[in-house]
Amino acid sequence: MAVTRPTRTHDRLRREAERAASRFPALLAEAERIAATVAFGAHGRRRAGSGETFWEYRRHRVEDGARSVDWRRSARGDQLFVRETEWEAANAVYLWRDGSPGMAAHSAGLPLKRDRAAVCLIACASLLARGGERVATLGETGRARTGQAGLELTGRALADGPGALASVEAPDLPRHARLVLASDFLDPPETWARRLAGLSAAGARGVMLRVIDPAEEDFPFEGRTRFDPAGGGEPIVFGRAESARAGYARLWAEHGAALADLARRTGWTLVTHRTDRPAGAAVLARYQALDGGV
Repeated sequence: MAVTRPTRTHDRLRREAERAASRFPALLAEAERIAATVAFGAHGRRRAGSGETFWEYRRHRVEDGARSVDWRRSARGDQLFVRETEWEAANAVYLWRDGSPGMAAHSAGLPLKRDRAAVCLIACASLLARGGERVATLGETGRARTGQAGLELTGRALADGPGALASVEAPDLPRHARLVLASDFLDPPETWARRLAGLSAAGARGVMLRVIDPAEEDFPFEGRTRFDPAGGGEPIVFGRAESARAGYARLWAEHGAALADLARRTGWTLVTHRTDRPAGAAVLARYQALDGGV
């Protein structure tokens, strides 16, 4: 019998998969520690209600299974439908962690923005699950689920999933879903305005968690400095980086103000978090924003 030897590509993919999997326990442990701390200052979020009040019909998804099909409604046409109740629609929170290249940036000794965002979202998901709510990773885990199984599925996707912008730009959401979007939000405010408009059209709203590295805000660079754009393109070289500090600070402030104005106009809550500060404060702020009915 012939023995198939692993190819170099197979070995590389296996190592990459093992590295990716090894990150999840560490991120989960940190998130659970933060959630346990925050839980002392936050009350449970379980909502009263039997879940029997009709909300809407939606298209059946593969992960829903056959038992959830409303056969009476489905018999009227060629599509399968699921009957959603008001309690189910109101108690599902969808979380999304931006996977753009810029989210891999970090200063020495500080976590990647991507990893800090994942930790904050997993901690929030843990708190929500403890309160009896259903959680999901937007565009990656299908319908929202309760309990430990829902938390683990959501947490793994937040830690290692692609975080594709397509999940935000063309989401598959129930009406009036609540969202938490974690990103550096460095795309132009006009771009984010378009994305939020699409979400708002579906009745969705929630929290924008803006995760930034301190160097992005403080611009501590001096002397000859080369900047390589995260998304590719020509590098930018400053002979004396400090000469650009004042202009950069003005542009940074204008960008932040535009995001804050966008959040106010669309009914979202903007929470800004620097990776050199404890994550617990950001988790509590976001959790309380959701608790306030956002």
